[in-house]
Amino acid sequence: MDAYPSIQQTIRAVRQHFSFEKHIADGFERCFPNTLQTTVRLMPDGTTFVITGDIPAMWLRDSAAQVSPYVALTATDTALRDVIGGLIQRHAACLLLDPYANAFNAEANGNGHIADRPPQSPWVWERKFELDSLCYPIRLAYQYWQANHDPKPFTQTVLHAWRTIVQVMKIEQHHPQSPYRFERPEPLYLPTDTLPNGIGTPVAYTGMVWSGFRPSDDACSYGYLIPANMMAVVELGHLAEMARVIYHDTSLAHSAEQLQAQIENGIERFGLVTHPEFGSIYAYEVDGLGNQFLMDDANIPSLLSIPYLGYRPASDAIYQNTRRFILSPYNPHYHRGSHAAGIGSPHTPGRRVWTLSIAMQGLTATAKPEQQAALETLLATTANTGAMHESFDPDNPADFTRDWFGWANSLFAELVLKIAQHNDYLETTPVAQTISSPATGH
Repeated sequence: MDAYPSIQQTIRAVRQHFSFEKHIADGFERCFPNTLQTTVRLMPDGTTFVITGDIPAMWLRDSAAQVSPYVALTATDTALRDVIGGLIQRHAACLLLDPYANAFNAEANGNGHIADRPPQSPWVWERKFELDSLCYPIRLAYQYWQANHDPKPFTQTVLHAWRTIVQVMKIEQHHPQSPYRFERPEPLYLPTDTLPNGIGTPVAYTGMVWSGFRPSDDACSYGYLIPANMMAVVELGHLAEMARVIYHDTSLAHSAEQLQAQIENGIERFGLVTHPEFGSIYAYEVDGLGNQFLMDDANIPSLLSIPYLGYRPASDAIYQNTRRFILSPYNPHYHRGSHAAGIGSPHTPGRRVWTLSIAMQGLTATAKPEQQAALETLLATTANTGAMHESFDPDNPADFTRDWFGWANSLFAELVLKIAQHNDYLETTPVAQTISSPATGH
């Protein structure tokens, strides 16, 4: 980490802040630099490739989330600026290779799910269309631009990728006419790994963008994934702003803003449900035909993460209603055990709590005790490994999935930084901005 002085500066500042809580400082020192230490590969072409952890492929979503705690540090750390600027350019290149893919190889080696239909590019590890895969690259670019206003990464390739994002979103507003198809042969894979008839369940036009898969990589039950569309609303606003200011492309900005308005209108028209116990809440998925799925999944974008995404503030009444619903047994994927309580995912069947959901509960909490409780729960459930896992049995944290999961380590670090912001030193350095959402409303 000597190449990145801001990383060591941040670790020292956090250790100073938690000088009487050594277990927190120790956990942060293990998790915060994990992505840089273990998953980042600087490519010969100047781009950056970031694997997700124990899988040798780069997810657009995971890679952006993994480096998110470092972005504000690029204001002073030029080496870190090169890493993240290189990832912005790599994202753009991947999107132009295949905007429907969610995960990519470092080279055209044909690794990944080669049995999927239709056949995919040798650059593609997996071709599951997930709306958030179009959103995370914009989020990262906007965070970077806000941090340092460095124009270097914002090439014509990036602009072309942004135009492609808007084009694909418009196509998937009318999914029945879309060319996208995806099937994974059974019985080798679970039903959640494929789309019925290759196209998914029926949907009607709503203004929202269809998504074949959730950020868990599981197939959507209904095609309009509400939290992913919320993320799209926020990031299209960011895209429009950058298109105008960086590229002076008013046409792209106008197209993004039109799409943004259509999606938000669809969310508020079709995504709200009146629950007998909790009142007005957001559904997780809808199809525009009257069907709604009331649940939440730990993977982000999620309903729990609405304020983190920037779609609505944590004080919003409907968000608070939704939060109470998803953090209760009414959510079929909420689990409580003797060691932890939190949201899981159909991706890991059974009674599994995901560390992402516990960290996100802390990041979106408005009360300090809830933030602190989330932090302590995460530290107490590592099964003495000192690392954040994908999921674990809330009655037996030693029963966990994935001992190397970069996203979870980074999100834990974001929570530590949020709690540590109250330290005067942290409030006056770029460290304080590390976990701040780039969203300011829309």
